[in-house]
Amino acid sequence: MNTFLENQNWRYATKKFDASKKITTEDLNTLKEAIRLSSSSYGLQPYKVIIVENPELRAKIQPAAWGQSQIVEASHLIIFANDTNVDDTTIDSYLKNISETRSTPIEALSGYGDFMKSKISTLETELKNIWTAKQTYLALGNLLNAAAELKIDATPMEGFVPAQVNEILGLDKLGLNATLIATLGYRHEEDATQHYKKVRKSQEDLFITL
Repeated sequence: MNTFLENQNWRYATKKFDASKKITTEDLNTLKEAIRLSSSSYGLQPYKVIIVENPELRAKIQPAAWGQSQIVEASHLIIFANDTNVDDTTIDSYLKNISETRSTPIEALSGYGDFMKSKISTLETELKNIWTAKQTYLALGNLLNAAAELKIDATPMEGFVPAQVNEILGLDKLGLNATLIATLGYRHEEDATQHYKKVRKSQEDLFITL
């Protein structure tokens, strides 16, 4: 646990990446697996994770992300996009995955499926999209923690225009909506932010014990 906390103190939202340094395929696969293993409500994972490697696409995304340099300088650009079309079919597909993974008869899962459908499919579209968008934050948290363990720098971003990113990547046609961006790579030695002391609330200010 001490190592985990040391890595949390080490990480920060990197402002300037060294564009010459790239994440290895092995480390990238580890980060992808960390995202895949993230918790989500019901285990449904109602989102997709887009890895944008194409430099031309990244250059198009940069203006939609307030011109932030990390978009084009980081080794990898990750976009979390929530599913805007979660319905009974989505849940049925998930139940099929459970059945095959755990060798459980699909009939034994019908009660669980009906419960999920009663809670999810009945939501108004706006509320459903808010719920699915929230799930992407859980996956982002896992990514940030895993990156810190590998000493890979990361910058989580909400500073972008989702509609523009959706248009650039054609996410609307896929029933997806960009909710979060994460840039990954290695800090540039000229990034002064890495030397700043981490500013957080004290435990006394943050926690309430009842």
